[in-house]
Amino acid sequence: MTRLSSWFQRGRIPRHSKDRSPGHKDVVSISSPFNVTMAVPKDENAEVRGIAVFCGSASGSDPAFVDAAKSLGRAIAEAKRPLVYGGGSAGVMGAVSGAALEAGGDVVGVTPYAMVAAGGEVDQTKSIHKPHIQLQEKGREKVIVNSMHERKAEMAKRSAAFVGLPGGYGTFEEVLEVVCWSQIGIHSKPVILVNVRNFWEPLRALIRNGIREGFILEKNERLVRFVEGPADVAEHGVFNWGRATLDALEQWEGIAASHFYNWHLRKDGKTEEDTLGAT
Repeated sequence: MTRLSSWFQRGRIPRHSKDRSPGHKDVVSISSPFNVTMAVPKDENAEVRGIAVFCGSASGSDPAFVDAAKSLGRAIAEAKRPLVYGGGSAGVMGAVSGAALEAGGDVVGVTPYAMVAAGGEVDQTKSIHKPHIQLQEKGREKVIVNSMHERKAEMAKRSAAFVGLPGGYGTFEEVLEVVCWSQIGIHSKPVILVNVRNFWEPLRALIRNGIREGFILEKNERLVRFVEGPADVAEHGVFNWGRATLDALEQWEGIAASHFYNWHLRKDGKTEEDTLGAT
């Protein structure tokens, strides 16, 4: 079994250092003005197996978007990974979670209380507001949080990897934030974008433009990977996006953070074990 295959089966985060004895902590020195060390447990996140999926509450203009979501949901369930998502039951969000449930998978929806109180998210493309979030919905475990920020942090804590399906501003923001967390060393989890109908091509172009203009390090283009479908987009509706995405996760090779800070530190002088507490 390869190191990456082993990670994917156990839900571990890829490491850049050599394996050491159980319980070993990698100690990293932090330069002035901090004058501290950062202890990273070898088995950090060893039991985290979920796959967080960011996606839209609308269905999009082409059936291929929903078809891809269903393919991904089935694949996650068949891999016996929990699906962690935004909690809704409509659009791409409902398609990926519904398919996972139908395939016998575990589904965890993380939702801000304001959206629960309002009955669910609005389909921004049609101004449709339906009761898309039901607390007692069979099969979908609901985790209610207070804010959009807490929603992302909770999803991250429950997940070993992040996958972006097509969506709108919320999806863009979620994807870019977890990529930023990778860059500055808060986590080292895979970030994969499912490029249905070349949906994510403008983001790829934006990243490369940031590199050309001197705002992004060239190596950091690899902080996010794109899953490609057939050259003919007419075939994207029948392509096995789920299998392709899990293959991309299994082949993931992380890169070292380009900006390293001690995310265990808090301003009161205390430390927290979970670096995601700094998000």
